[in-house]
Amino acid sequence: MLFIATLLNYLDRQVLALVNPVLRKELSLTATGYSHILTAFLCGYTLGQLLVGRLIDRWGARLSLMIAMLWWSSAGLAAATSRSALQLSGFLFLMGLGEAAGWPASVKAIHDWFPTKERAVAVGFFNSGSCVGAVLAPIVVAIITIHYSWRHAFVVCGLFGFIWIIPWLFAYPRHRTPTSANTIDANERDKRPPSLALLFRNRSTYGIVLGRFFCDSIWYFYLFWLPDFLSRVRHFSLIEIGQLVWIPFVAAGLGNIAGGWMSGWLLQRGVQPANSRLKVMAGAAVVMTGGIFVWFCQTPTQCIALVSLVVFAYSCWASNILTLPADLFPSGAVATIVGVSGTAAGLGGMITTLMMGRIIDRYSYLGAFVLLAILPLLASLSTFLSWRSRPVDALEA
Repeated sequence: MLFIATLLNYLDRQVLALVNPVLRKELSLTATGYSHILTAFLCGYTLGQLLVGRLIDRWGARLSLMIAMLWWSSAGLAAATSRSALQLSGFLFLMGLGEAAGWPASVKAIHDWFPTKERAVAVGFFNSGSCVGAVLAPIVVAIITIHYSWRHAFVVCGLFGFIWIIPWLFAYPRHRTPTSANTIDANERDKRPPSLALLFRNRSTYGIVLGRFFCDSIWYFYLFWLPDFLSRVRHFSLIEIGQLVWIPFVAAGLGNIAGGWMSGWLLQRGVQPANSRLKVMAGAAVVMTGGIFVWFCQTPTQCIALVSLVVFAYSCWASNILTLPADLFPSGAVATIVGVSGTAAGLGGMITTLMMGRIIDRYSYLGAFVLLAILPLLASLSTFLSWRSRPVDALEA
């Protein structure tokens, strides 16, 4: 159910990117104007990440994710009524506010139901829902937009969220059962949530926050700008975009699983949990720098293949950095840390999105790809603040 929730999360947000060629013509938007709409979504997403983490730690994953799904699906339906860029920006801000709860609630659920050695694979599995959503979106959204309109695409994708809520309430029990307590490590049960002051005295917090600030912008770029790049630079039609743009997201889905498996393999060979994640992330960061060569690709096949490799590496990174809070913090703090780091990711995404719009309008996509090659190196340096760092419980003791 977490996998499906993540799938729907990305199905909804991908609508904007995929209807971009039609939307920009209807609303007379430049790349900078389009970046402002994206920033409105990211602003809501960022603000939501800052607020929801502590609430999820108090309310639990079951109720929190249900409310979030209702919220962002309703906002998606409302976006279909937009008559101007300002109205669309407002509804997408609300959508982002609701979608912000998806990852903190999911990682908290993984922490509560899986032991350390299985968490990265579990996180990778539910996080791959984002990639499957991005794979399905070009097919679903392109068909609906071509035969009806971009407004219908928002409506159909929003309705799926209401359907999801019913099986979610049956699948996730109201309270953890005695048997579920056996699935987590004994020393992680019944931990009192540490104070925010304690969390921010731990350098691991800053490693996770800064890592996501720099690196998540890479994913936002390919998620929101790849259809525009293929349309304006490679001159793909909407049908061709629908036929090809799903391929990198399949690679990203495989990367989520592969990244979790690789850190789990290191863990079985005696590497400490956090350090096993960091080693996989360092290798993934090196591969991501190759994104600069996308600009120089001569054929669509080369372009899609290289983008696929970059997002595969990003997903290896993502499945591990999302697992770090569960490795280093007790249950009462996991959603808070994921939320705070998600806020940093959203801020990074907003800054780079605004920069991308101006760089593309004034220069070309080459400048954007140069920036994307620098970000993973900065992220990798930042996350090593968590190297050999002690868990918060140990600091408390």
